[in-house]
Amino acid sequence: MSRTPYETFPGHLAELRELGDAAGVTPDGAAWLASAGTYPRSTLAFWEERPDAPVVLPCGTVFDVVNAPAIFGRRMLDRLWDEGPGSGPVAVFRGRMLLFAAPGTAARLPSLLDWEEWGGRSGAVPPLLCHGTGDAVTVPAPAPRAAPAAAPAGTRWLVAPDTRHPWLPGPEILLWAAVRAARPTVRISIFPPADQDAKVYDVSRRR
Repeated sequence: MSRTPYETFPGHLAELRELGDAAGVTPDGAAWLASAGTYPRSTLAFWEERPDAPVVLPCGTVFDVVNAPAIFGRRMLDRLWDEGPGSGPVAVFRGRMLLFAAPGTAARLPSLLDWEEWGGRSGAVPPLLCHGTGDAVTVPAPAPRAAPAAAPAGTRWLVAPDTRHPWLPGPEILLWAAVRAARPTVRISIFPPADQDAKVYDVSRRR
C-alpha cells in the first residue's frame, strides 16, 4: 500500500492543470514560508486578506528549490516516498514540479550530478533548475483554489507545509531520487550498510 501523502496524477501535462491542492497550508506552514521574505509579517497580513494569492519569495536562507519537469519530478517524488525518507513541501508551477530543499542544495546538486555523470551530456537526468541564494520562486497560495482548473497558469501544493520547521531533503537525497527516477533498475542507496555505525535518516521525519 502506498504511503504517498500527495495526489497521484496521470503523466500528461494538460491534466496537471485539473489538480487541486492536496491540502491547504497550515498557519505554521504559512509562517515558515513567510519567514523566507524580508517582511514576514507583511506577507502573512497579505495572505490573511488574500489567502488564494501566490507570492514571490527568495531562496537560499530558509529553503532552496529544485525545479524539475513535471513528469520527471513526479517520478522523483514517487521514489522519495516509496523508497526513501519522504519529501519536504512540493508544488506544481506551470507544468513543472518544485521540490523544496535544504538551503545549499541549489549550489551542490548540479556538481553532484555532473560528478556522477548523470547530468549534462549524458542526458540521463533532464535539466533541473536549482534555485538558491539570489533567486526567487513563486510560492503557491496557502488556501486551495475553489476551481483550480480555471487558473491553468497558477500554482498549487502537492505536499503543503504544515509546520514551522519542515524537514527538507539535501542534495545527496535529491541526487539519489533523480538517479532512481532516471534509471529505475539502478540500485543505489542513500542509507549506509547495516554493519556501519553511521547515522541513517530518521524515518520519523517523513511527512
